[in-house]
Amino acid sequence: MLHHVRDLSSEQKSAVEALLGQTVSSDEAVSMRAVAPATIIPSQLSPRERAEALRKLDAYFAKTDAGREPLSEEEAIITEAIRSARRGYRPLE
Repeated sequence: MLHHVRDLSSEQKSAVEALLGQTVSSDEAVSMRAVAPATIIPSQLSPRERAEALRKLDAYFAKTDAGREPLSEEEAIITEAIRSARRGYRPLE
């Protein structure tokens, strides 16, 4: 739900500013949303099984990467620039 700051009480405005860590002006609007915490499922693997799974993943990725053509220097520079600007960017292949 969208709230116009001009319609908030002074206490509500103070709470919003405390949550945001910055002041808000009366011509701004704010929206808040409650999000349930993510459920983390504990691993059922022993430390030895985890190490083996990691070794297999490393081998799989090494095999996959070996079949890829290397990027040109220009493509590598562009990809790195996009990654620095867009967190989580993955080029299409």
